[in-house]
Amino acid sequence: MTSSARPFLNRRLAEFGTTIFAEMSALALSTGSINLGQGFPDTDGPEQVREAAVRALRDGRGNQYPPGPGVPELRTAIAEHQRRRYGLGCNPDTEVLVTAGATEAIAAALLALLEPGDEVIALEPYYDSYAACIAMAGGVRVPVTLRPHHDGGASFRLDLDELRDAVTERTRLLLINTPHNPTGTVLTREELAAIAELAVERDLLVVTDEVYEHLVFDDAEHVPLATFPGMRERTVTISSAGKTFSFTGWKVGWVTAAPGLVTAVRSAKQFLTYVSSGPFQYAVAEALALPDTYFEALRAELRAKRDLLATGLAEAGFAVFRPAGTYFVTTDIRPLGESDGLAFCRALPERAGVVAIPNTVFYDHRESGAPFVRFAFCKRTEVLEEAVRRLKSLAG
Repeated sequence: MTSSARPFLNRRLAEFGTTIFAEMSALALSTGSINLGQGFPDTDGPEQVREAAVRALRDGRGNQYPPGPGVPELRTAIAEHQRRRYGLGCNPDTEVLVTAGATEAIAAALLALLEPGDEVIALEPYYDSYAACIAMAGGVRVPVTLRPHHDGGASFRLDLDELRDAVTERTRLLLINTPHNPTGTVLTREELAAIAELAVERDLLVVTDEVYEHLVFDDAEHVPLATFPGMRERTVTISSAGKTFSFTGWKVGWVTAAPGLVTAVRSAKQFLTYVSSGPFQYAVAEALALPDTYFEALRAELRAKRDLLATGLAEAGFAVFRPAGTYFVTTDIRPLGESDGLAFCRALPERAGVVAIPNTVFYDHRESGAPFVRFAFCKRTEVLEEAVRRLKSLAG
């Protein structure tokens, strides 16, 4: 028992308790429900990539501390990926940094680039680590809300005027996520060009979370913000292997940026994990060199699963926002006579034997996200079919 009245948790993190993912995953286990909440696949990625990790372990590569910036093979593979996919030239020695997943990359970037009181504009709803990392860095988050639109199809869109109006003299950084979790929105070239123009005009840094870069569907196209005029020297681009290759537990992410930005991020990163995922780095280097047919097959498989779940959810009575990217479907529960997504998700395992995530936890403006619920479709087809069957019971 301490005699101090001061709370153990510092005030910057006081608003953040146990994550919604932990709560809902525990609920899935305790009720035996199908977990369409947390975004991880229920099958492993390519066998040849897994075998590359086994080979690295057996050959003694990465079993001790790897180099701080990442093993040379992976840094070279990341640089080649950026060149081949997007025409972005990266020096693997000075412009690439390997991290413990994208989450550490985001934390290190914000800790490195922010001073206390700096404002960070983020697209709301946003992944929950964004808010926590901004808080740990002493920054001030300023949400700009993606809003539902129904012109030519249901989606969430960015109001560029609202984004511009959110910039003040205290704004230091834009935190952009595309393809966007949880809404599935993929920012268009026109939207990205406007963001780039604003960043250059107001001399802002930009951190872009692009972990779903290969998970885009239909006519959507992922375009890195760093490819736009004036953005190469002010953009920290973040991605990872987990979503693309279905090895989320390996926690291999990376940063690409101009040398000065990478140096800054590395200065913070070295005091977080220092290094991580040694043998897996060699395996991810081989994964990034897989032929285009792998990425095309991945998109086709996930597109079919998206359509299966989205159609099933619509038949169950949800209003569905069919995503252009990621592996999440956002729904509106108001057609079911519901309006409180958090209460709905907490009751859903008992009602239907399925777990989902309430989008309201991704909002500062909680009321804006209250009726929206997110389902993950990165699961086996038979699991999604059973989930749809159970969810249809909600329609009576």
